[in-house]
Amino acid sequence: MRKAIPFILGFLLLSVSFASADVVSFDDLSLASGSYWNGSDESTMFMSGDAVLMNGYNTNYGSWDGWSYSNMTDTTTAGWGNQFSAVTGSGVNGSANYGVAYDAGQYGGASPANLSFGAVTGNDYNTTISGAYFTNTTFAYLSMKDGDGYVNAFADGDWQMVSVKGITEGGYTSNSVDFYLADFRDGKNDLVNEWTWVDFTSLGDVVGLEFAFSGSQVGNVPKYVAMDDLNAAAPVPVPAAVWLLGSGLVGLLGASRRNV
Repeated sequence: MRKAIPFILGFLLLSVSFASADVVSFDDLSLASGSYWNGSDESTMFMSGDAVLMNGYNTNYGSWDGWSYSNMTDTTTAGWGNQFSAVTGSGVNGSANYGVAYDAGQYGGASPANLSFGAVTGNDYNTTISGAYFTNTTFAYLSMKDGDGYVNAFADGDWQMVSVKGITEGGYTSNSVDFYLADFRDGKNDLVNEWTWVDFTSLGDVVGLEFAFSGSQVGNVPKYVAMDDLNAAAPVPVPAAVWLLGSGLVGLLGASRRNV
């Protein structure tokens, strides 16, 4: 029995912690600590995993749109000067790097933010993507939470959403995946401040993704979202019975050791 217990515990852990290939984690990108890349080198794109993420940079104004990547950790400073920080202060599970999307509308060169697959292998086009983790940027989060010179602090009825549409070989998917970054409708008081998994499998086979924003104050709310671990294995909820079994096995293991 003593030999079987570690094996069972190992199996339980492995069964709920696995990852798929070609995950866009942004951690394969070189970045100095406490910094970001916003396209100022005018390269117009970058690659992570098997994806190409588009970027626009305006040299006249020093502004950007589309996709950037960052490891900024400032969760408290409000305003545009802190536009590259995720409100979580890190990537998923404490990782360093994550992506930041910004839609500058008619003033941007890469808006709405989009990306495509097959950058490395060339044969991953037209495939189903599992999903990604999303959270607010500190800039957007504090604008909605406290208000600023453009945004009224969110109150009953307010909402902000990012919608992800699949790009196909013939155009776009007929459906989209919608994720509320803030939802104050119908008595709710939800303002996202943690990494949240969003499932993309309903989009079916796609060659890319396009991101758009909508909301009750969408003309004023900063149109930013942080993303990490695109196409990772979806988190698997562990039933309470499994956790109870695991804790019971740990107890048995401890008891068996005491009786040796």
